[in-house]
Amino acid sequence: MNRALPASARRLLSTVALLVAAAPVSAQAVADTGTTRFEVAGVKVIYRHTRTPLFVANLYLLGGVQLATPQTAGLESMLLEVTERGTARYPGESLRRAMARSGSEIGVGAQEDFTVFGLRTTTDRVDSTWSIYTDRLLRPTLADADIEFVRENRIAALRQREDSPDALLEYLADSVAYVTYPYALSAVGTDRSLAAITPAQLREFHRAQMVKSRMLLVVVGNIPRAKLETLVRTTLGTLPVGTYEWKTPAVLEARPGSNVHILNRRLPTNYILGWWSGPPAGHRDVPALRVATAILQGRLFAEVRSRRNLTYAVEARFRDRALTSGGLYVTTTRPDLTLDVMRDQVRALQQETIPTEYLAPLVQQFITEYFLDNETTSAQADFLARAELYRGDFRAGDRFVDDLQAVTGEDVRRVASTWMRNIRFTYIGNPSQVDRFKLMGF
Repeated sequence: MNRALPASARRLLSTVALLVAAAPVSAQAVADTGTTRFEVAGVKVIYRHTRTPLFVANLYLLGGVQLATPQTAGLESMLLEVTERGTARYPGESLRRAMARSGSEIGVGAQEDFTVFGLRTTTDRVDSTWSIYTDRLLRPTLADADIEFVRENRIAALRQREDSPDALLEYLADSVAYVTYPYALSAVGTDRSLAAITPAQLREFHRAQMVKSRMLLVVVGNIPRAKLETLVRTTLGTLPVGTYEWKTPAVLEARPGSNVHILNRRLPTNYILGWWSGPPAGHRDVPALRVATAILQGRLFAEVRSRRNLTYAVEARFRDRALTSGGLYVTTTRPDLTLDVMRDQVRALQQETIPTEYLAPLVQQFITEYFLDNETTSAQADFLARAELYRGDFRAGDRFVDDLQAVTGEDVRRVASTWMRNIRFTYIGNPSQVDRFKLMGF
């Protein structure tokens, strides 16, 4: 039957097959019994009430790298890590012992648009763990010795990325693609920035920036709303209001000049990563860009890896941030030929129009992955936050399916032509094996 289909349709069905094979295994389902948004003493709260025994609270401290400079990058995540070393109510080791007894977890996740301070516990442990969780935010000790301990550990960890070509590539590629733009800064900082941050800067940042206007609290669990409101009011609600206002970053305009950075390293293979800058996350082109990226991923896998055997790793990437972006990644010993093939696949996506009816299997796979990826309690909290921040309403996630199903073949061609261009590449490996102009030709 496939022999009667056009070549574009056969390639698309191949893409779907690859995506189905890579679909995640279903996690524990979480039944939503009601999601509401409200404020408690000036703290914005989204609460999804479920019947699960798990309780997840993600506090999104908004701003991310937009609040940083090259000299202060990584300050907020460093600050939050230091709070684990003790608070006014739980000094020193008593905090870690209390958390160990509870079997709960508090984690810090630094991202470009926000820093997540998250609590994972069970319903019967909410009271005790919430006390520790919020005391770390409100009354951290921030002793000099603890700051130095965390600083040394974080710097040592950052320096290890020099030993990993992939880790170094990821770091350098953002710096190259977003030079002069906030996303060029690392949310976790650099060894230089962390070394320069003083205890006084950490304490001043805590005093000035731990404010309610920067906070979005997303809770998924099974406690009465009245109890949640009391917990928030008596803790986070006592913080200063502040004057922060969340804003989506401006679209990154195309810039003239070189879009290639080459780092000479003696390695068994060459590592290549380039990013194109997309529209804001709430833009009408985003659903079509997701579909277009998935189609490109399938074609790259089929052509570069499966048919030509030029690599073991090739990807078309899509990043869901306030300002979306996409990328091309490959590791190969034959970069020139590989780049030719990758460029041909991008050009084909930009020039041909896939019949809309052939998109249905791919869109259905997207829908399946959407539900699978958002079954867990933690994933639901993060999805709600991104919908609220990036699209202006946590209920925007409910339109995800309709938006994907509305994508047409012409939409795919148009967004690929509009956004998948001006790719800024970083290359780590042997410079003599690559023609710089091939990297500049995307």
